[in-house]
Formats: sequence, C-alpha cells, structure tokens
Amino acid sequence: MKVGHAAEHERVEVGWPAAYEKAKSPYYYLAFVSLTGTPEAWFVAPFDSHQAQGESMKFERGNGVLAAELARLQRADADHLTNARSIQAIARKELSHGNFPEMAKQRFFEITTFRVRPGHRDEFAAVAKLYGSAVGRSGAATSYRVYEVIAGMPSPTFLVFSSMAAFGDFDKGMSNDETIMKAFTADDQKVLQKFFTEGLIGSDTQRFELSPQMSYVSAEVRATDPAFWMPKKKPAVKTMTTEAPKPGPPSKPGSK
Repeated sequence: MKVGHAAEHERVEVGWPAAYEKAKSPYYYLAFVSLTGTPEAWFVAPFDSHQAQGESMKFERGNGVLAAELARLQRADADHLTNARSIQAIARKELSHGNFPEMAKQRFFEITTFRVRPGHRDEFAAVAKLYGSAVGRSGAATSYRVYEVIAGMPSPTFLVFSSMAAFGDFDKGMSNDETIMKAFTADDQKVLQKFFTEGLIGSDTQRFELSPQMSYVSAEVRATDPAFWMPKKKPAVKTMTTEAPKPGPPSKPGSK
C-alpha cells in the first residue's frame, strides 16, 4: 500500500467481501494488514487443489455482475497501491507442528519467509523436522504451519505461519523460542549452523493483524464473535455551522 493510504485502501477493499456476499460466493479468504515492515495487505485463500481454485476462477468470471464489480474495485484499488503479487504455496504438513488453530479466534499472525539456496531444498526439510522434534522435547505449546511456494516467488521459498489470539501472546512465543533452543542437542546445533551458513539465503519475519472488514468469511464464522466480525459502524459526527447575518439594505439617513 502507499504510505498514508491504509484507510483509503480499506474503504475500497471492503467492496470485495460485499460483492462476494451478494453473489453468494462459497470461496472465503482472510485479510492481514502488516504491523511491521512495509505497509502491506495479504489476502490468504485456502484451496484443496488446483481444481478447486480453478472452480473459484470460473465462478467469478461466469457471473457478469460480480466480474464487473471486481473490475471496478481493482481500478479503484490501484490508486492506493505501489505493487501487487500473487503467490501459490502448498501445505507441507509433515514439516508443520501442533494442532491447526481455530481460525475464527485468531487475531494476529507472524509469517516468516525462508529463501533457500537452489539445491538445498531437502536440507530445509531435514532442519524443519529437526526443529519440530526439538519442539516436542521442549514441551512448548507452539503451533505453526509450513508452506512451500510453488509459484509467484523464486524457488525454493518456504512460508511459516503462526497465529495468536491476542498481541500479548507474542511474549509467550518468544519465551517458547528460548525453551525450544535449549532442547537442541550439540549435534542439532551443528546441523542448524551448517544449513544457515550454506543453505539459507535469508529469512524475514513480519507480523500482521487480521482485518475483519477486508476479510470474507462465512456467516458461521461471523457468529462466533459478532462484535469483532461485524463491528457497528460509528455514527457520523454532525457538525453545526453558523452564518453571519446577511447585511440588509442600507438605512436611509435619519431613519431608525
């Protein structure tokens, strides 16, 4: 997003959920707004397969009213953006850890992007499994999901998602990280160091807040927390203005 355009961008973006709701679209997504790094908005949509994603594309293009409205919104959105990117990533469940969170109750997200050197993809997987084993030994209540980018970014790239119900839970997350690191053996540390030195180009961690206004979720999800998912609109502030009395015709000399 352009710096200083967050509010204007949101006013345009709320049009998308409204359009999908009107068209009774069964394809939902969550909107994340960055709290760190550059001002960004991520729209994360789940699909079971490419076939399912293709069906969603067919749904949008086959509804003339919806397609026209989305095209209008895209043009309006362009005034508030500096760039846009679409990414497709596949879940790596064997590299993830913990129970999948109840998404309707998550409010903050942390996403770490790992750029891996070509030829070291399998080493990342090995290190991820090693990390998961350390988490298990530590007893830390840590849950995260790993996804591998398959299109839209240089490969190999992995995204690690974790979520929190409250911002203060990041304190607990940092404490868990320390506990997990203590669970690594000396040999584990050597494997990690080798990969970070030879197999990793770099990593980047950013934090986001879930935007209920820009997300499109089912009625069942909205019902879990109406105050969050359907906040009441603030009443418009009425202002009163006074006008100076308009001058009347000039008085005649000697008149009262």
